[in-house]
Amino acid sequence: MNTKNTIEIFDTTLRDGAQTPGISFSLQDKLKITQLLDELGVKYIEGGWPGSNPKDVEYFNRIKSIKLKCSKIVAFGSTRRKNVVAEKDNNLIALVNSGVKTVCIFGKTWKLHIEKTLQTTPKENLKMIQDSIKFLIAHNLEVIYDAEHFFDGFKSDKSYALACLETAFLCGAKTLVMCDTNGGCLPHEISEIVSQVIDHFSRVAKQNQIVFGIHAHNDSDCAVANSISAVLSGCSHVQGTINGLGERCGNANLCSIIPALQLKLKYKVLSEENLKKLTEVSRKIDEIANLVPNERQPYVGANSFAHKGGVHASAVYKLPKSYEHINPKLVGNERKILLSELAGKSNLLFKQKWLSVELSEENITKIIRSIKQKEFEGYSYENAEGSFVVLVHKMFSNYKPFFEIKGFRVIIEHRPEKKELITEATIKLVVKNNEVHVVAEGDGPVNALDNALRKALEKYYPTLKNMKLTDFKVRVVNPAAGTAAKVRVNIESIDEKHTWNTVGVSENIIEASWEALLDAVEYKLLKTLK
Repeated sequence: MNTKNTIEIFDTTLRDGAQTPGISFSLQDKLKITQLLDELGVKYIEGGWPGSNPKDVEYFNRIKSIKLKCSKIVAFGSTRRKNVVAEKDNNLIALVNSGVKTVCIFGKTWKLHIEKTLQTTPKENLKMIQDSIKFLIAHNLEVIYDAEHFFDGFKSDKSYALACLETAFLCGAKTLVMCDTNGGCLPHEISEIVSQVIDHFSRVAKQNQIVFGIHAHNDSDCAVANSISAVLSGCSHVQGTINGLGERCGNANLCSIIPALQLKLKYKVLSEENLKKLTEVSRKIDEIANLVPNERQPYVGANSFAHKGGVHASAVYKLPKSYEHINPKLVGNERKILLSELAGKSNLLFKQKWLSVELSEENITKIIRSIKQKEFEGYSYENAEGSFVVLVHKMFSNYKPFFEIKGFRVIIEHRPEKKELITEATIKLVVKNNEVHVVAEGDGPVNALDNALRKALEKYYPTLKNMKLTDFKVRVVNPAAGTAAKVRVNIESIDEKHTWNTVGVSENIIEASWEALLDAVEYKLLKTLK
């Protein structure tokens, strides 16, 4: 059992996370993410491998001029090459020249890798660990030692795996990290092996002399559970990435590990205020990485605290903890009540503040009947609350439209000789008793229509200037109809404070997009002007 109440977080999003297929962080991306992680309050930020590429070299040069609040920047590398003295190993020299005060190096533990991959001897491998750490310690660096493939190595040859860790410790590394590099271990294995390691070291060193750590990969879908098991067995240093980024199946997801340790197991990980930034950091890093956020991600996902069925919504309305394992505000998330054909009265009561409509029994019945009919036609309001609000306002006589569309036209011209595809949208509308006729170009029909609509309306409604579209999704509703099938278009919009989604449905993708676009603009105006 871990008797240390404080857990130190080692974030490797910029190094291990950057190995995610399809991700390539620019230098500016890495600097932005560093500042986000520092704001979150993690202790260590692994910036990259200075000996591997020019971008990481430049990162370590640039990060020196950025003042961080609490995080230590870590440079990553490996033990010296076989048959090369540490003083002449380019990788170790690059670590020293990076200008950091903390380094993390990995060394082999599994004889399979030592003999087959490195093609050296177990004795030479121990010498590589020894020489490398002594060299770095001699340059006044804090050394974190990652024992690569530790658990596989331990299963294969327990005494040799322990010898690797002992060598690292005796040479000056005070943080020893056990790595499940293949990600194939299960929680009970992690727990048993970590306990044996800590028990062994209790006989060769004082407890407060060593910090034990865990570095888990997710190939068996157990990286979070394995990390928590390691902590319960004595580790107080946890390595992972935001959103579980990483090669293959990813690394241990810090967005799940941190709240699980802090809120459920009562370890000190982040301050309460910093924990509330977790959802924001998760989503910003997805945005920087150009990834669509996982809506079902625990704790920080958009649907982590979403309730769809009427029975669930009714229970949550009366007692949130009846269907929520934590208060979503603790991690900076929020409760969502989804609207669908399964909706009940409680689903609507949660939306009351947005509707400006009296939710009498008669009105509730009318709204639910309308939702069920629209969903029968192919609409979905689960993640289209903007369209839902617009729909409800239009159902009642006190609704006054902000503008009236008289018509639109979209022209797409292909110019093969110039390899150009030109899209032009024309819109006629009436706004505040003025007829407006505008033309705009764009990158595709939706963008052209969006540009034209803004051009027509921003003069009358300046608040639209801080609104932009951020996502566009198309789904076929009835695939059996082939090319005549209906499509459902979802558009995500944001302004300086909020994000909202709208939906449109039609056999014509342009018409469906236009409907979702109009709802997005009307919702923005309803929210800010009503």
